[in-house]
Amino acid sequence: MDEEKLQKFVEAYLKKKGLKLTEHALQEELQQSTNTTTSSPVSQFDPDVVRQILAFSEFEDGPARYQDGYAKLRSWTYSSLDLYRHELLRVLYPVFIHCFMDLVAKGHIQEARTFFNSFREDHEMMHLRDLQKLEGVLSPSHLEEMEFAHSLRQSKVNIKICQYSYELLLQFLHKSQSTTMLGIINEHINFQVSPGQPSSITDDAEAVTLIGGSQESANQINQKEIHWGLLEDSLEERLEKAGGMALDSEKAEGETKEGEGDENKKKSIEGGKQGASIKKQKKDKAVSATVKSARPEATTVPTAPRVKPELTLPVIPTEVEQSILEDLRNRVQLSSAALPSVSFYTFINTHNGLNCSSISHDGSLVAGGFSDSSLKVWDMAKIGQQSVGSILQGENGTASSEQVAGSNGGKRPYTLFQGHSGPVYSATFNPLGDFILSSSADSTIRLWSTNLNANLVCYKGHNYPVWDVQFSPVGHYFASASHDRTARIWSMDRIQPLRIMAGHLSDVDCVQWHSNCNYIATGSSDKTVRLWDVQSGECVRIFIGHRSMILSLAMSPDGRYMASGDEDGSIMMWDLSSGRCVTPLMGHTSCVWTLAFSGEGSLLASGSADCTVKLWDVTASTKLPKAEEKSGSASRLRSLKTLPTKCTPVYSLRFSRRNLLFAAGVLSKTV
Repeated sequence: MDEEKLQKFVEAYLKKKGLKLTEHALQEELQQSTNTTTSSPVSQFDPDVVRQILAFSEFEDGPARYQDGYAKLRSWTYSSLDLYRHELLRVLYPVFIHCFMDLVAKGHIQEARTFFNSFREDHEMMHLRDLQKLEGVLSPSHLEEMEFAHSLRQSKVNIKICQYSYELLLQFLHKSQSTTMLGIINEHINFQVSPGQPSSITDDAEAVTLIGGSQESANQINQKEIHWGLLEDSLEERLEKAGGMALDSEKAEGETKEGEGDENKKKSIEGGKQGASIKKQKKDKAVSATVKSARPEATTVPTAPRVKPELTLPVIPTEVEQSILEDLRNRVQLSSAALPSVSFYTFINTHNGLNCSSISHDGSLVAGGFSDSSLKVWDMAKIGQQSVGSILQGENGTASSEQVAGSNGGKRPYTLFQGHSGPVYSATFNPLGDFILSSSADSTIRLWSTNLNANLVCYKGHNYPVWDVQFSPVGHYFASASHDRTARIWSMDRIQPLRIMAGHLSDVDCVQWHSNCNYIATGSSDKTVRLWDVQSGECVRIFIGHRSMILSLAMSPDGRYMASGDEDGSIMMWDLSSGRCVTPLMGHTSCVWTLAFSGEGSLLASGSADCTVKLWDVTASTKLPKAEEKSGSASRLRSLKTLPTKCTPVYSLRFSRRNLLFAAGVLSKTV
């Protein structure tokens, strides 16, 4: 009986390890031995050897090897030299999750739970969301049904590691005879070994990438050609042909005009009491003068290639075109020495009901989407006025004037739009400010007119909540992102989507248009960003590197770079043509909810739940020497300034055409 068991185990072992030739040779040898003699060939083995092999076979199939093997690997890693420890620690998390999933797959559920609970604390800080998902895996069938777990088992993890750390790891695995750990590492980890010294700890953000699909397919997609330039005959190109940017004196005059209307006014928008805590800050003329004097002369955007539009673009009215050109002529040139003025709009008394905010291109209108399914729009020119009516728009399409009285008898200075049947998660103004889109948990998108104060269209197509909606840079077209794992492209005049972008493995949380309108970018809970061709609907880039869900995206004005912000507070700058991360920007301590590039693309502004706005030097970030990039202080050098609020998480940011930075958030005493 022992001999039969031994034979079966050896065959099963060879099959499991994929040693087909050896297995075939063994079967042939056994066949010949059976024909020539009645005795079994394995009877020649010493009984002690047979017992040892059978004991090993029981251990090979038993759950204890995972616990023991991982515990030894963990202990060795934490006791390694400081120089190599941070690189070796990268191996622990993928080994941990695959040990757990292997135990579940083999039916050792209780042992899997014990293993998971014993070591989960090591990884909670960096991978809490993944652990919460895997915690629900309680049977082998769950591994197949849960797409996240299934994709992890099908794919490999890329880990960057230096040559010496790699050799140390292999040496330990062989000496300790950790065949189980070695098998998991061989099957599920792809090492990217680099010569020389270990990488800096600050590079850890992009050192480990857990991907849903195989790296080969991502690389194949990233080989596709994309055209990242600006549109032919755009307003910027016309301005350049007409003689470029205006002189400094004209810029200063244009900045003063804009400043008289909007600059340095911190407006408190009430959600309860009208007029309570409405404060206006005086213009700081000394700071303004300093900024103007520090401004470099006649710096323009580096020439980007010109591309043809793939969409039929709407015609811009002549008077609007003239107004935009005037703004562009009077644009303030920003740089690391000339930072923007900021106008911050604070929502108060919202009672935790505000989900999103949006600011029009000129800052004159501010919208808020609320949990009670309402959309409210404030006109900055009317803030503080006592006799302002408010408009209610019902589902039946009839608009009626609503006199909403505050506690002081005054009327609230906002326009109320009602029609959604669920919380409003996103709002966006078109470039001219005469239309606003809102998306909701009711799976619809609604188009509202700010001139008529009416709901014009209800777009239905998504099956689940719509997390984000964004107008294209030219208006008319817009894109949406949903819990149904798709992004869709729409036009204002059609109630059905023009394109459906499917490919993400989880919710599509945010969407952003490319500057030339030929592409859209989507950020997802699957920790990837994808770039899609608007005309074909194909995915042309996959950006892998984030460790948590993507919450915000921004495109540089020249269309070459894209910035993405995630739940952990990390920001990554991507080169669209290569699909590679140019540089990670570290500094925020909580979710990055909004990103915005300045008009000429030299600065990036980021707003976060940590109640700060940060300004980053894009030029230095994208052109940093490799040696400097490896130094520990590199990421700190890229941050130009941190602008803290008292207690206001930043919901939205927007640079005006004249480069004034608008920001909005809600006062939160619990932060």
